Amino acid sequence: MANSLLDQLQKTGLVDGKKVKQVTKDKRKQEKAQRKGQQAPGDERQAQLQQAKAEKLENDRQLNLAKEEKAQRKAVAAQIKQLIEMNAIAATGDQPFNFADGKYIKRIYVDDEQAGRLSRGVFTIVKQGEKYIVVPSPVADRIAQRDPGRVIFKADKRQQIADEEDAYADYKIPDDLTW
Repeated sequence: MANSLLDQLQKTGLVDGKKVKQVTKDKRKQEKAQRKGQQAPGDERQAQLQQAKAEKLENDRQLNLAKEEKAQRKAVAAQIKQLIEMNAIAATGDQPFNFADGKYIKRIYVDDEQAGRLSRGVFTIVKQGEKYIVVPSPVADRIAQRDPGRVIFKADKRQQIADEEDAYADYKIPDDLTW
């Protein structure tokens, strides 16, 4: 004969009739609440599981956003590298051209024509790793849209208007003067 567990526990005297009725009553209430889609009054574990699941989903979403951002930065760096490599102008020459990189004064050697174009703003100096590369200014503008920190030196194309009160306004410094 197959006796239920509750019957066996009652026969051994471990539980009494009142406890058996209470347990079966609670079980029926829980099943009825689940059928109606409600949460049972004593079912805090289910709520904790749902909250843990929601937290895990939020954490996964944050991790995915971080991965996407990292991939985006990597793609932008590749685009900048490609722009620089495709449009680099060989800085060959024996004339030093000095420029500021942050708080340091750096120097590259260019020819006279390149030095003139750098000072007029036709060419721009950008940084690729530890190297300084000369590129045309329109390319440098596209690089600056992606990462402004890569553009190191760009001369202003506009002529600076001399101040009327300047005592030396009549004495212009020639562009080809080397110090």
